[in-house]
Amino acid sequence: MAFSLYAATVPSYQQILEAVSSLLGKAEAFCTEEGIAPHDIIQARLAEDMLPFAYQVKSTAVHSLGAIEGVRRGVFSPDTTSPPETFAALKARIAATLAALEAIEEAEVDAFVGRDMRFAFGDRHIDFTAENFLLSFSQPNFYFHATTTYDILRWKGIPLGKRDFMGKPRTKKSV
Repeated sequence: MAFSLYAATVPSYQQILEAVSSLLGKAEAFCTEEGIAPHDIIQARLAEDMLPFAYQVKSTAVHSLGAIEGVRRGVFSPDTTSPPETFAALKARIAATLAALEAIEEAEVDAFVGRDMRFAFGDRHIDFTAENFLLSFSQPNFYFHATTTYDILRWKGIPLGKRDFMGKPRTKKSV
């Protein structure tokens, strides 16, 4: 069996987004248990010049499903909408992203190979093939924002480990 663009992207997005969903649940529970205002986590940043936790979570959706949708259109631009401001809204964004990824057909993603793709920002742009856009631009961004989501929660004292970031690995299936 050949390795496909779908296999290189969508299942990994799903795995990590499931983990992000779990991280959101743990963060919300931590706030309740410790008497911390949810806003203190949702707006937390590792550095003053970084965007907050909510933006990091939103960006995992943007650089997974949003990237696939961008390839469908042939153009992807930064999402400048405000991120969700509550745990419930963040969880809903991730749940909707997971549901939409589940509905994507493997053949559709595999048919993207070789297609022209443009990343447009302001009056500038970068041209890619669809596979190079997904694998060398959006996928690294996806992992960056997922990692930053995890790191902010660790920094705020939420007890997490590597398994919380990785989620459930895809193991060999029995025949």
